[in-house]
Amino acid sequence: MASITIRNLDDGLKRRLRIQAAEHGRSMEEEAREILRRAVGKPAAPRNLGEAIHRRFAALGEGPLELPPREAMPEAPRFD
Repeated sequence: MASITIRNLDDGLKRRLRIQAAEHGRSMEEEAREILRRAVGKPAAPRNLGEAIHRRFAALGEGPLELPPREAMPEAPRFD
């Protein structure tokens, strides 16, 4: 297993970690591991882009979209 060292940890944060660990009946090290497990957790399942777009616009309802009338394309500029 890997190990890490956390430098420059705020004294207040370390104290709160120690208190929280004691409340849960764990060592500070085990409490930190549990916090990391919960924070990082399992990798998120890949999102389906189509479903995400559908959910975002579903509240607007279904129906035909009113398309504005098309205008003629402007002529391309000439640089001669």
